[in-house]
Amino acid sequence: MRQRVVLDLTELTPNATGTASLTWWGTLAFMLIEGTGFLMMIAVYLYLASIAPAWPPDTPPPDPAPGLWITGILLVSVVPNVLVSRWAQRRDLKRVRAGLVVMTLLGIAALLPRIYEFPAMHAMWDSNAYGSAVWVLLGLHTTHILTDLIDTVVLCALMFTRHAANPRRFGDVQDNALYWNFVVLIWLPIWAILYGVPRL
Repeated sequence: MRQRVVLDLTELTPNATGTASLTWWGTLAFMLIEGTGFLMMIAVYLYLASIAPAWPPDTPPPDPAPGLWITGILLVSVVPNVLVSRWAQRRDLKRVRAGLVVMTLLGIAALLPRIYEFPAMHAMWDSNAYGSAVWVLLGLHTTHILTDLIDTVVLCALMFTRHAANPRRFGDVQDNALYWNFVVLIWLPIWAILYGVPRL
């Protein structure tokens, strides 16, 4: 069997950033896969709400305070996240270090109200279809916040060691910032559905 080369990638530099980086494309593909999972779960939630006589069933709508706190923190985090990505593009180590520390703190801050958000839904995961759908949506998003937070902590630690001298780390910081933007963006429709649909 004869093999045919479709695309020669040997000219790509291992220290490339943005669309010139294979890691960037891998991150984009991962976000598309994860986004599809979120959209499927949103569709399940909306389908269940459309066939239920009452939504949520036998429980009041969720308390909005924890969701508002998380939404506010996530929206505020976009500003330093964009700055960190720009500083990584310029390979400004001092500012990247400071920005990663800020993003670590904001990642932790986003998880704290989530602890109160689960009970604010007034339904356990096994109480009914509403509870299951809500807990899966919140659980998925919590997993994504936690995953990016761990990545941010690791990158932050690396940037304070000799590994910061490797130009590839700056590309990693940009990819991490791209993924955090996805975490923030995907939360907005989830928040609108979780807190808006039960009040319709």
